Amino acid sequence: MLRIGKTTLNSPFILAPLAGYSDLPFRLLCREYGAGLVVSEMISCHGLIYGQKKTFQMLASSVAERPVSFQLFGSDPVIMGKAAALLCEHSPSFIDINMGCPVRKVTKKGAGSALMKDIPLAEKIIQAVIAHSTVPVTVKTRAGIDNGHITAIDFAKMCESSGVAAITVHGRTWAQAFSGSADWNIIRQVKDTVSIPVIGNGDVHSYKEGLLRMDETGCDGIMIGRAALGNPWVFQIDGRPSFLDAIIPTVKRHLELMAEYLDTNKALAYIRNHTGRYFSEFSGSSQIRKSIHSCNSYTALQDYIESLSSD
Repeated sequence: MLRIGKTTLNSPFILAPLAGYSDLPFRLLCREYGAGLVVSEMISCHGLIYGQKKTFQMLASSVAERPVSFQLFGSDPVIMGKAAALLCEHSPSFIDINMGCPVRKVTKKGAGSALMKDIPLAEKIIQAVIAHSTVPVTVKTRAGIDNGHITAIDFAKMCESSGVAAITVHGRTWAQAFSGSADWNIIRQVKDTVSIPVIGNGDVHSYKEGLLRMDETGCDGIMIGRAALGNPWVFQIDGRPSFLDAIIPTVKRHLELMAEYLDTNKALAYIRNHTGRYFSEFSGSSQIRKSIHSCNSYTALQDYIESLSSD
């Protein structure tokens, strides 16, 4: 089993931080369906330091989801250190530093993937976060800047020497963003180079595919992101049920969790978005999704999902 710091996960399959999706209800659902660890959405170090309400709302957590990792991003070592101390007050199992997000609004400020261009700065950030953290610190990064600058191996060496407890490597470069294919050979090379746990990420769509990638590369764990949306069964060996009736209880459970932790009036569009993703591979799925997005209240959405189970 995958061990990070003193914590042994009950599964090597991990829910990735997904901006706009990896909130508490979804993390709880994925833990219930077998994810060994769940990671929050990216949390801004500046948002924490300046007490922004929306940032602190992202820290909502529950004992039931543990182990949970809060992912922090930023490019200023001092602010990142202070933010790590604030995060620790909310008792995460780990703090993960995002050094791989390719989105421009993150990289233009020198954070995310941009830190792969400046390994000395990345090292200072890691050291500052570790110095202010009471929990193990991990890092998520990418294969490199572009195909001509594959930096993951040197980056992983730096992370290990700085005291990072584990590293996740997405097999795409910054330049690729979310296009093309993930290069798992780079993940294998990182695993062959460092002794800390290496978690592979990129283009894994099933539990069985994840096991195959672990066997091919020797990596210690698998992080799954977009393939988990509408599909928490990705964390189970049997995978997604093939019959509509079989998925309805899971949809209902997700709706229950969202009602428990979210304002269903303010978050209705978000709730419909999550719900619609469950119905992408069934006969008549287009009409089902259309009906979901036309529901004008949470109660109407509940009633519609209930009607599907009795059709």
